Amino acid sequence: MRAKKFFSQKNAQKFGGENSAPYICTRNKVVIITNMDDVKIYQHLADCGIKPSVQRIAIMRYLMEHRTHPNAETIYNELVKTIPTLSKTTVYNTLKLLAGQNAALMLTIDERNAHFDGDTTPHAHFLCKECGTVYDIPAHEVLTNASPCVPGTFQTDTIDLYFRGRCPKCNKKN
Repeated sequence: MRAKKFFSQKNAQKFGGENSAPYICTRNKVVIITNMDDVKIYQHLADCGIKPSVQRIAIMRYLMEHRTHPNAETIYNELVKTIPTLSKTTVYNTLKLLAGQNAALMLTIDERNAHFDGDTTPHAHFLCKECGTVYDIPAHEVLTNASPCVPGTFQTDTIDLYFRGRCPKCNKKN
């Protein structure tokens, strides 16, 4: 699925004036793109085979802007303030879709909640068992030349690397 072309700034000025936002018409709906980051998000979703909608763009934007590895409840509570018609079901279904299409990661590092990450580049995660914060650990700090091996008859699609313990802040407290 390729994203439809956006109006250039020159065309936006022709159609809606100098300060009009670029927009995309998708059959019966119009998705307003308010900034260039939303254009990137729209393109990212489309490249992952996801039909962008106002809710999907908002959820993906939240994941990309808030690097806190939020759970569905946190995302819902924050976005419902600006999108009053948003339902918890929409958030859960969208997060499942994003994870299924590799547009976001679903982290099962915490036994109680699934957390989500908008960064799909290779990296590990660390869960502080004391404060509950999930941290990104860059891949180059974790992986060595000896990568994990599985027998030759298995084919590995993904490797999820999770660490659990105490973060530097919690270590200082104790």
